[in-house]
Amino acid sequence: MFNSDTFKQKSPQQRFLFILGVTMIIIFFALAAVVMFWGEILNLDPVRFPQKYRIAFGIVLIIYATIRFFRIIRDNRNE
Repeated sequence: MFNSDTFKQKSPQQRFLFILGVTMIIIFFALAAVVMFWGEILNLDPVRFPQKYRIAFGIVLIIYATIRFFRIIRDNRNE
């Protein structure tokens, strides 16, 4: 999946953007987990942001992170 030889051949800008992309994917997954499972700790108002909406928002974030992950994989193979 990730070949270390192609990672070494990338320019510093491409390497930075790759690391930034992977970092953003991790942040999206973490944010989804926090919103879905620890909403009470964040003091999210249950009247304005009920549990079903928190779960839906978390699922949307996970789907978006998955799309970004496959886009990074596809771009890494093309280069």
